[in-house]
Parts: sequence; C-alpha cells; structure tokens
Amino acid sequence: MSVRDRLAHAVSDVVAAIAVRDGVDLSVDPEAVHLERPARREHGDWSTNVAMVMAKDAGTNPRALAASLVEALAAAPPAHVTSVEIAGPGFINFRLDDGWLHDSLADLLAEGEVDYARPDVGHGERVQVEFISANPTGPIHVGNGWWGSYGDSLARVLARAGHRVSREYYVNDTGGQIRTLGASVLARHHGEEVPEGGYQGEYVTELAAVYDGPDDVTVAGRWAADRILDHIRATLASVGIVFDEWYSQASVEESGAVDETIDLLAEKGLVFEQDGATWFRASELGDSRDRVLRKSNGDATYLAGDLAYHRDKFLVRGFDRVIDVFGADHHGQVASLVAGVRALGVEPGRLEVKLGQMVSLVDGDEVVKMGKRAGNAISLDSLVADIGPDATRILSLMSSLDQATTFDLAAVREQSAENPVFYVQMASARIGGVGRKAAERGVVRAPLAGVDLSLLTHERELDLIRCLEELPEVVADAAVDRAPTKVTAWVRRLAGCFHGFYHDCPILAEDVDPGLAQARLWLVEGTRIGLAIGLGLLGVSAPEAM
Repeated sequence: MSVRDRLAHAVSDVVAAIAVRDGVDLSVDPEAVHLERPARREHGDWSTNVAMVMAKDAGTNPRALAASLVEALAAAPPAHVTSVEIAGPGFINFRLDDGWLHDSLADLLAEGEVDYARPDVGHGERVQVEFISANPTGPIHVGNGWWGSYGDSLARVLARAGHRVSREYYVNDTGGQIRTLGASVLARHHGEEVPEGGYQGEYVTELAAVYDGPDDVTVAGRWAADRILDHIRATLASVGIVFDEWYSQASVEESGAVDETIDLLAEKGLVFEQDGATWFRASELGDSRDRVLRKSNGDATYLAGDLAYHRDKFLVRGFDRVIDVFGADHHGQVASLVAGVRALGVEPGRLEVKLGQMVSLVDGDEVVKMGKRAGNAISLDSLVADIGPDATRILSLMSSLDQATTFDLAAVREQSAENPVFYVQMASARIGGVGRKAAERGVVRAPLAGVDLSLLTHERELDLIRCLEELPEVVADAAVDRAPTKVTAWVRRLAGCFHGFYHDCPILAEDVDPGLAQARLWLVEGTRIGLAIGLGLLGVSAPEAM
C-alpha cells in the first residue's frame, strides 16, 4: 500500500472514531479522502482538506474538526508520519520522514516498467478515440497531422489507466472532395490545368503519371485516394501512430446506414421536410438551428453520414465512450453532432469532442504554411525529416489542446538545454552511460533486497524520488483530464531532477561508499523505468546514447 493510501485509510479511520465518540453520522471512504502535496515544502509532505469538507455534517467549524482529527492522528500516527498540523482555515498537513520515499522507490523497482503507474481509473471502460481523419486528398501536412500525437498519446494514457482503447481513423473517401481529386488527377493526366478549386500539389502530377483507369472523376478520385491513404499510413507510422481501425465513409453510405439513421430520427419526430430537403430538428436538442440531413437533390449531408457513423460507434459496436479529436475549424459542427447523438438515445457525456486550436510553426522569419489545395503546405514527412519523429511528438504534446501555440523550429534544432527534446533524451542517454561505465568497471548492481535505500539522503536524491513517486497520479490525472501534456510536463521535471542528481551525486567515483553506490545505481534504474514509462506514453524513444 502506498503512503498516500495509508494516510487516506488513517484519516477515514479517525473520522469513523470521532463519529462514534460524538454520536454524529459521519464517515468518509478512503478513496474519497483528498490528499495532495503542498505547493511549498515547508508546509509538509501531504495535506488534506477533509475537515473543511466534512465540518458541516459534523456540526462544527473546520478548524475544530481538524483539531479533533489531528489529535487522533497524532496519538497513533501512520507509518513514517513525524507530525500532523493544522494550517489555514482547516487543512491538515502531514510531515513524514524520508523512509516513505525509500519505500516508494522500492515499490517502483518491484513493479517495474510493466506494472508501475497503472492507476485503474478506467475500470475496463471501452473507449474509442477517433483522431486525424484527414481527407485522403493529399499527404498529411503539419496542419492536419499535428494533433495526431495528442490522439495517440491520449489513447496510450487511457490504456495505461485501465481503459480498453481503440484508435480509429474515419476515411472520408466519398463525396465532392473525392470527385474534385479525381478531376484534378484526370486534368494532369491529359496535360491540362487543374480545374478551379482543385488540388495543385506535385503529388497530383505524380499520381496522374501512373493512372491508367477510365475518365471518370469518381473512379479516378477513389483510385488516387487509396494510394494517398497508403502514404498517410506510412507517414503516421513514422511517428509511431498506428490505428486499430480505418473506417470508410463510403461503407457507411453504401450500407444503407444513413437512411436507417434518418428513419430512426423520423420515428422520434425529429425530422421534417422543407424546400425539398430533409431536416433534423437540432434546435430542440441544444443546437443553434435546425440542420439539413438530405439535400433537395437527394445527397446526404456530412452531418447525416456522421450521425450514422456515430450510431455505429455507440449502438452497433457498443463503445462506452467516444472521444473525437477535431481541429478548431470543426467548431461549428460540434453542437449538431452532440444533438444528433443525443437524439439517437445515447446518454449525454458519452461523446466527448476535443478541439485542437491553431498551431503556428516558424522557422526563423518564415511561417510554415498549413493549406492543402494550393499545394504549398509543409508535409508532415518534411517536418519529421527535418527535426525527427521524437521532436515532432514532444513539440506537439507540450501545449494544451485548447491553446493556440507557436513553435520555433530553429530552436528545436539546437543541441542545448533550451531544447526540450534534447534535454529529456539527454537524461535517458546519461542513464545509459551510467550502465556502460558500470560494465566497464566490472560493477554489478546487487540484488535489491540486499541494498540499503535509506542511504539516499541527499536532497537531489530525495527530489528525484519525489518526482518518480508522482507518476501514478500524473497518469491518472492525464487520463481523467484527457491531457497527455501533463505527462510531458512530468517527463521534463524528471529530466531536470535527474540532471541535478547526476551532477551532484557521483555514482561510480572511487571515493563513493560501495553501499551508497549500489543505492544510487538502483535510483538510476528507477529513473530509467519512470522515464521509459513517461516517454512511452508520449510515443517518444528513450535513447541509451546520443
């Protein structure tokens, strides 16, 4: 049991004891006891607001209840607790000896890379994460590929936190954009200019050179889309993004699912006809206005297809939760999608839509272009070739999804502490270097059971262990908040703590006591485990040398 769990159980027990003593109906489950690390170390190691939360039920004020709790906790303190104090309006602060950190390091080392930091906040919930889903009308570029790292890392975090996760790419392989792609390929194939509004990129010319099908824009468009999709798969794989499912929009339309979905909404009285078109009464379900499902020419709208697709997600394939990751340009579609899913009988909250805000990349004075049709966008392939897949992923996971951000590629190319990618991976390389140096000197890490971790008393050592101890909570918070950027921030903190330890705490120097050297070797191993977990959640490699 972790020290946090021990403290929570101790608080729960004294609350129950006070309830019996005072004859009040008062209890708190250990899992409901809120514990956090004070922002300032001088305030202790852990703090709880339980007295402030329960004072009203206890029929007293927070400080009075806190005083009773502190008295009971001090009389029989949990393991490693040296003092319990009241702070502010009723917070209870715990001060612990360093043994709790040594115990937490031992737990980490015993559980290892496979089992450490696996908080079960998902309880087996089936979650589908749909992301990128860029039209297969051109190569993935920086604009529509940037948030791929977010979707993939979110899926990794959710899986580690106890969810059953499926990654999905919705392939928009039908409709006007595919016909436009086909018209562009055919025009180039015949040596003609691309029609207005068509696709201008060099990739269109390359596809046209090998096209040998009929002069049919739909056939040519689907042929080209299939080949572009193969390229998209390879590009995403180069940055560690692999999907469990590539779901075809054409398959949705051809299966009759769109008509079935419209009929289902009609049975609920949520469809009406006007001006030859079929409309959805979205305004009755929170949207700003009603929406067209089928145009007067008989074509289904994107919304109709999207509702049929989400009906399949929830009611056919049975996902408990669906998380859609869209670009900011999809903001106007969210309300109608949410309204439609609700109309299909899916409980509110089971669909989550995350919108990625604008990201600007600059290279010195040059702004990286994001557009596709003009043919001058910077492809994701080019960015990866320039700064590497690890840098691409870490950069895209440094800022929150809902914040507009600008990154300078020139700074990323610098091999310095100011480069977050270099700074983090240098910590991994230093860990590898310690292992190589130990092997060169014939130093073997002794079995953990025979090593005295209590020798780790230097402030740098303790700070490093404190950071490692936070990882399970970081993973849980990242999963609950849908924020893999929290893992990025933790990895950077861990790297900073390790660099400080590496600089101030020699490991294999001749004047280091052998027992201390062994304890420090195990601390290095603990850091390797934590860094491997954190970087793995980000989809970033942990190099043993640089």
